Amino acid sequence: MTPALRLVSLKKHFAAGRAGFFHRDPRLVHAVDGISLEVAHGEILALVGESGCGKSTLALTLLGLEKPTSGEIHFEGTDVTHLRGAALKDMHRRIQMVFQDPYESLNPMMTVEEAVAEPLEVHSLLKNSAARRTRVIQALEDAGLKPADSFLDRLPHQLSGGQRQRVVIAAALVLEPTILLADEPVSMLDVSIRAEILNLLAEIRARRSITILFITHDFGTIAHFADRIAVMYLGRIVEIGATEEVLRDPQHPYTQALLSAVPVPNPRLRQKRLILQGETPNPIDLPSGCRFHPRCPVAEDRCRLTDPPAVPLSATHSAACLLVED
Repeated sequence: MTPALRLVSLKKHFAAGRAGFFHRDPRLVHAVDGISLEVAHGEILALVGESGCGKSTLALTLLGLEKPTSGEIHFEGTDVTHLRGAALKDMHRRIQMVFQDPYESLNPMMTVEEAVAEPLEVHSLLKNSAARRTRVIQALEDAGLKPADSFLDRLPHQLSGGQRQRVVIAAALVLEPTILLADEPVSMLDVSIRAEILNLLAEIRARRSITILFITHDFGTIAHFADRIAVMYLGRIVEIGATEEVLRDPQHPYTQALLSAVPVPNPRLRQKRLILQGETPNPIDLPSGCRFHPRCPVAEDRCRLTDPPAVPLSATHSAACLLVED
């Protein structure tokens, strides 16, 4: 079956200055550096990694807000890497994004109804006011704001943080997309609200058969939510697999370190904390060989010389680490 989303060696580099006396070649930020990935229809894939690893840049590139440096993006079997004009606008209708901060995502001067209806106006859909209001109400109720009529005339400052994020989700759902990109959608919310939003996204997936790419830095939020986990480090996916497999038996040292930092309520089940040494390397001046070796607790001399191969496109549970393969 054709996947909902397919990436082939996708790269996104940003210029970080011109060539000079000490640097003959232009300096580049390797934000996304060769990602191959498939996401099935109706699947929830969690993209996990530290801040600065390229997760959000990947989402913006998939959405078309950033142009890829190289590689391919296939949406439902069609190459959309270089779409422009009306074709790109149509793709934007079918791929929607929920951003991290609900306070910045909403115009403080627009009512809830206006905010959710705005995407319909942008895409010139449902020009009949009655039909448009019906779609807006349905989107709000699918986002958990019931009864929707009581929220239509409210302004953002009259809503709680959780309600604002539900309005943002409704604004994405109103176009009836097939893929939802959720970039840290619960990190700005109270802990008591996070589970509600996660359960809401799971319900939306089940009700609308939407594919969800869920971006997060927190393993704890996706343990019972995602179908698969892809772990990202310095622009690359270093491990990917079914959620249960990755959580039970992580293969890559980076994944192991991230999991060791997840709080466990039962002290008897706690594992030894793996502390990574140093800071994440500069994405402009990447380390030679394996880019994780300066922080890896099991690095060997060969890791400084050999760059592990990228995770293959069809991988179900693999890690780009030569030490794991041996």
